Amino acid sequence: MLEKRGKRGTLPMVRQIRGQLSIFIIIAIVVVALIFGYFFLRGTISVRGIPGSIQPAYTGFLSCLEEDTNSGISVLESQGGYIDLPEFEPGSEYMPFSSQLNFAGSPVPYWYYVSGNNIQKEQVPTKGDMEDQLESFIEERLRDCNLRSYHDEGFAISMPDKPKADVNIKDGEVEVNLKLDLTIEKENDTALIRNHKISQPSKLGKLYDSAKTVYDEEQKNLFLERYAIDILRLYAPVDGVEITCAPLVWDAEEVFDGLQEAIEINTAALKNKGSREDYFALNFPVDEEVRFLNSKDWPNGFEISPADGRILISSPVGNQPGIGSLGFCYVPYHFVYNMRYPVMIQAYDGEEIFQFPVAVVIQGNNPREFLNASASEDIVPELCKYKNTEVQINTYDTSLRPVDAQISYECFGNKCDIGTTESGKMTENFPQCVNGFVSAKAPGFKDTRYLFSTVQPGSLDIILDRVYETDIELLLDGKPYTGEAVITFSSGYATETIIYPNQKTVKLGEGQHEIQVQIFRNSSITIGATTKEQCIEVPRGILGVFGLTEERCFDIQIPGQVISNALSGGGKQSLYVLESELIKGNALEINARSLPIPKTIEQVQDNYQLFEQNPLEAEFK
Repeated sequence: MLEKRGKRGTLPMVRQIRGQLSIFIIIAIVVVALIFGYFFLRGTISVRGIPGSIQPAYTGFLSCLEEDTNSGISVLESQGGYIDLPEFEPGSEYMPFSSQLNFAGSPVPYWYYVSGNNIQKEQVPTKGDMEDQLESFIEERLRDCNLRSYHDEGFAISMPDKPKADVNIKDGEVEVNLKLDLTIEKENDTALIRNHKISQPSKLGKLYDSAKTVYDEEQKNLFLERYAIDILRLYAPVDGVEITCAPLVWDAEEVFDGLQEAIEINTAALKNKGSREDYFALNFPVDEEVRFLNSKDWPNGFEISPADGRILISSPVGNQPGIGSLGFCYVPYHFVYNMRYPVMIQAYDGEEIFQFPVAVVIQGNNPREFLNASASEDIVPELCKYKNTEVQINTYDTSLRPVDAQISYECFGNKCDIGTTESGKMTENFPQCVNGFVSAKAPGFKDTRYLFSTVQPGSLDIILDRVYETDIELLLDGKPYTGEAVITFSSGYATETIIYPNQKTVKLGEGQHEIQVQIFRNSSITIGATTKEQCIEVPRGILGVFGLTEERCFDIQIPGQVISNALSGGGKQSLYVLESELIKGNALEINARSLPIPKTIEQVQDNYQLFEQNPLEAEFK
C-alpha cells in the first residue's frame, strides 16, 4: 500500500516542473523579442520618448521654430499687422500720402489714408489675416533652419515634405501647430516626429485688439482731426478782428512751420489714461498704454487761402475815402486751411509694441468726412482722362540750353499734369483742346504759359526766363530805413511780397514790374467810445404771421480805442528790369517818400489818397 501511494505521489511533481520550465521559456522569448524590437523599431517612439542622443538636434529644430515665430510676430507688430505688404500706391501733389509711411527706414501700411486722387481708403488686417501671414512666414523660413552644427556632430536630419503650420493668436501667447515629417538619426538611434507644437509668450493679440479699438474710435469720432482744429486755431491766424489802421501781415511759411512744430508736440502729448480734466487724456477702454507720434519730416501738406504768394495780408477797413463816418479802423481776417499729415499710433506693453499710421485730414478748417460718408469725387478732370494727341515739348533757357521743367495743360478751367521733360525734351499724349495753354515750371525760372491747340499732333518749343535772387535796400526820404515795410513786386508771371527788413531778398526776372511800398509808423490816434442806434424790422406780434412788421431799435456800444500804427510813407512805381542788371547781382535800391504821421482818422484816409499819387525811385546800384 505504501508503494502504491509512493508511485501515485510522484506524478504531480513531474508535471509541476515541466510547467515551470515552459513559463521560463516564454519569458525568455518575450525578453528577446523586446530587445530585438528596441534595436529595430525604436524610431517609431513618440516625441516624449525621444532618445537622449536625438534630443539635442530636435531641441535645435524647435528653437528654429520659436525663432521664426518670434521674427514673424515682430514683423506683424512693427508693420501694422502685415508681413507681406499691400500693393504700394503713391501719393500726389494734392495728397502727400502714399499707402505706406516710412517709419525709421521701414514701410508701415496706413490703416486709413487718402489716395492721390482723393479717395478715402482703409487697409486694416484682421486677426485671421495675421494668422495666415504668420503661417506662410513660418512655412517659408523653417526649411532654411540652420542645423549644420548638428550635422557636424553626426546627426542625419531630413525634412522631405513641405511643412504645414497652423497659428492661433491669443491674448497672451501665440500657438503654433506644425505638421512635418522630421527624421533624425544618430548612430543606432532614429526618431520620426510628425507633429510639432510650441506656444510663444506674446501680447500680439491683445495689442492688436487695443490698436483696433483706438482706430475705431478715430473713425467714429475723428478725435485726431478735432485736436488738429484746436491746434490750428491756437497757433495760426484763422479768423478774427483787430482794431488797427495798418494791415495785418503774416508769412505763410512761418505759419506752417509753427503749425508743424505745434502738431508734433501736441500729438506726442496725447495719452490714453488721465483725469477727466486732462485735455490730452483720451481714456479709451483699453488696458495697454497708447502713444501718438508725428514728425514734421514726414510727408505733409499745408494750404492756405487767400494768400499773396507766401504772404498773408488783411487790409484795414475804415481808412478808405468816403467812410470816415465809421470813426475807427479795424482789420477783419479769415483764412481757410487744408492740412494733411500722418500720425503713428502705438499700443505697447513693456517692450512689445504694435503700431500703425493713419492720415489726419483737415479740409476748409473742418475735419474730413467720416469714412462711411458718400465717396469723394475723383479730382481728375474728365478732360484729363482722354489724352490721345501726341505732342513733343522742348524746354530751353534764353541761351537755348535744355531745362528740365514740369509740364501741364490747361483748357476750359481744367488743368492736366503731363509730366517732366528730361534733358529738355518729352513726347507725351495731351488731351484734345482748341486754344489751351501749355504751362512750364522749373526751379529758378519764371512760370511760363504758351497758347497751343492739341487737336492735331505737333511740337512746341518753350523758352523759360531765369529769375535771380535780388537784394533790396529801402530808403525813406533818401536815408536808409530800418523800420517795417511791406514791399510788393507784381509782374505778368507772379506777385511776390516781402516784409522788410525781416526779408531783404526777392526773386526777379526780366520784364515789367509794378513795385509798391507801404510804410507804417507809430501814431497816437485816440478814438473815444461811441454809441450808435441800430434799427431792424421784426414781426409785429401775432400779426407777423400775415407779414406785418414793426421797427425796433437798440443801441450799439463801440468802445474807445487807441490806434498806434498807421500808413505814413511809401508809394508805387513801374520798373522794367533787364536780365543783364540781374546777372550783375547788384542790389535794387528803392527810395520812398514820407507821408504825414496821422493824428486823426480823417488824416489816415488822406494818407491813402496821397499814397496812390506818391512815386518811388527804384534803380540798381
